Amino acid sequence: MVTQYGLAVQNFVGPKQIPDVDEILRYCIRAEELGFESVWVFDHLLLGVDPAFPILEAFTTLTAIATRTSRIGLGTGVMVLPLRNPVWAAKTMASVDQISKGRLILGAASGWYSREFDAAGVPFNQRGKLFERNLDIILKLWSGEPVTYRDDELNLREAVCHPRPYRQPRPPVLIGGYVDRVLKRVAREADGWLTYAYTPEGFNKSWAKIKAFAQEYGRDPKTITATNQVAIYVGPPAAEADKDMRHWLTTEWDFAAWSDSTVDHAVRGTVDECLEQLKPFVQSELDRIIFIPYRYQPEQIELLTKEIIPRLQAEVAAAQR
Repeated sequence: MVTQYGLAVQNFVGPKQIPDVDEILRYCIRAEELGFESVWVFDHLLLGVDPAFPILEAFTTLTAIATRTSRIGLGTGVMVLPLRNPVWAAKTMASVDQISKGRLILGAASGWYSREFDAAGVPFNQRGKLFERNLDIILKLWSGEPVTYRDDELNLREAVCHPRPYRQPRPPVLIGGYVDRVLKRVAREADGWLTYAYTPEGFNKSWAKIKAFAQEYGRDPKTITATNQVAIYVGPPAAEADKDMRHWLTTEWDFAAWSDSTVDHAVRGTVDECLEQLKPFVQSELDRIIFIPYRYQPEQIELLTKEIIPRLQAEVAAAQR
């Protein structure tokens, strides 16, 4: 059952806008004051053509947030791992974790937008292989031991990443993705699964696969966490809020056609209506919900912490008694 609540950060915006750094920092400071467990940034190198969606780089943004907060977790939801040189990525993330005193949470995936791979000179059709290679190198470098590794353009000769991440043995690694190949990777390698815009039914179906795969690998499924990113609009009755939410999600967001990710996952309506829609999420085996508040309105996070989360926590506590 859900015990942690995170909050998505608006480091990407719609066309013809520019991310507001001051507002991002105010938002994250307030999220920490209100008791959210974590904040999560999105990651792309390029997003869209005409119109293009401006986006601030993920780890630069997290570093800025780290210097203005002291407790809240700092997550990537998700980093496109194949796009980054793994040695640079290991160094960058270890530095963020040092600066934040151990608050980094790495959410990573293979990516889906071929144009940014082409622009970066990274072969899109090899992204799965590159994901596994890069993650393997990062984890080895984070161990603090000398790493010798030769593959394609990479030639590590007793390479050492110092300082290591602040958190030991390393920051949590959550893998994002939808297809069975990725779910097997989660079951085999990850601390958790990070998915996006799944209904409770869609989550339950894929989570059952992850647990089965984990058992096949001889791993206890209880050692793997589950996180879902959920859009929410607390306010007008559902019939009215639904139109606004759907317009926002269909004009500024993408949903993978080959997955159970869907606009229909979104929670919207009055406080009571949102609570009713959230019950199946909370009663599932999810460990964390990352809320994506409607248009990142400050009043939404106030409503979440004052009207929604306390009642969800009370329900979980009652179920555990």
